[in-house]
Amino acid sequence: MSLRARLAAMSEESGSALVEFVFIALVVFVPLVYLVAGFSAVQRGVFASTEAAREAGRAMGTAPDPATGQARAQRAVQIAVEDQSVDATDVRLGYAPPGADCAAAGSYTPTWAPGEKFSVCVTVTVRIPLLPDFINSNTATGQFVVDRDRYVDG
Repeated sequence: MSLRARLAAMSEESGSALVEFVFIALVVFVPLVYLVAGFSAVQRGVFASTEAAREAGRAMGTAPDPATGQARAQRAVQIAVEDQSVDATDVRLGYAPPGADCAAAGSYTPTWAPGEKFSVCVTVTVRIPLLPDFINSNTATGQFVVDRDRYVDG
């Protein structure tokens, strides 16, 4: 093949690199960015649930009575979820007996007895961006063990 034939063949392909790059960018980079956004939404949900459980447990452990503790815990959960900028569709706060995991949450009510131990469980349901409603959402559960002081007034 002569030099003129090669130059003629190369001039026919001018601009094809741009088209190939745009095609590769659409096929590879757009799904990659979506996966990163989806994983970050789920991770924010995990952070929100663990932070909410910890803050609710601290609010419960330092409360003088059950009614005040419940109110403080609910508010602490709300603040923790908002702090992580989670678009949570469902946030549940429950309590589990000592040594149990969060599957038993809801079957236990703290008694506020001195030295009582119980777990605070917060479950946050997070929607992944751009997915339709009929696809299941992801849930993240955080657990915090509260150990009430043995030496309390009352």
